[in-house]
Amino acid sequence: MSRFVRVRRLADGWRFSTGTLTVFPVRVERVDREVAGQAMVLAPAVGLVLGLVAGMPLPLVSLLHGPPLLGAALAAGSLAVLTRGLHLDGLADLADGLGSGRPAAQALDIMKKSDIGPFGVMALVFTLLIQVVAAADAGYAAFVTACVTGRLALVWACRAGEPAARPGGLGAMVAGTVRPLAPWLVTVAALLAAAALGLAAPFPGPGWARAGVLPVGLLAGLGAALLLLRHAGRRLGGITGDVLGALVETATATTLVVCALLG
Repeated sequence: MSRFVRVRRLADGWRFSTGTLTVFPVRVERVDREVAGQAMVLAPAVGLVLGLVAGMPLPLVSLLHGPPLLGAALAAGSLAVLTRGLHLDGLADLADGLGSGRPAAQALDIMKKSDIGPFGVMALVFTLLIQVVAAADAGYAAFVTACVTGRLALVWACRAGEPAARPGGLGAMVAGTVRPLAPWLVTVAALLAAAALGLAAPFPGPGWARAGVLPVGLLAGLGAALLLLRHAGRRLGGITGDVLGALVETATATTLVVCALLG
């Protein structure tokens, strides 16, 4: 494969990933499963950009001596705007589908409806509350790490062997498109980046301890997302776009909680 082809495929994947996961305007010129797989591998990098931008209210409010909860609420709100609320919508839909206790086909029908039921409302309220409170204590570096972790969960959810729950939609486009080795390589890169960020973050304790807070949070968030992925796969038969959104929010919240507890 020529260098030009590799660069072109990388660019197509970046545009697809950015256009799908953010509100940023990009021109997606090519959409197929090969590009979708590249896009999912690049999703953590998109999460890094989202975290750096959306998390800015945390240090800014702190510099102005404002309450940390205000900065955290503004950061969570900014993240929701920058992602079109896509992942929050997926979380609510999956909660309604799984919470119904219905067989897979009926649960998928419930998830396709535009309204939000009681399970979805509860999932949104508690998840956002947890994210805001934890982010207020954990800070900017943890918020950025949580955004990366949420998108890292997508890499694992779309790895080879993961089926789609239904033939159409985003889930069918990306399911099984990530090569087996890619999730491991991307995870190692994310852990190293988190450790470096942890050294620069104002966590208490010696350097080795500070370097470990964010990676531990990342692993915890990824683990929680994988547990949800396994449960959703058993109940629904595979992934959907809503499952992917729920994984992002679950990983984000768990990472923030663990960083807040350790930091």
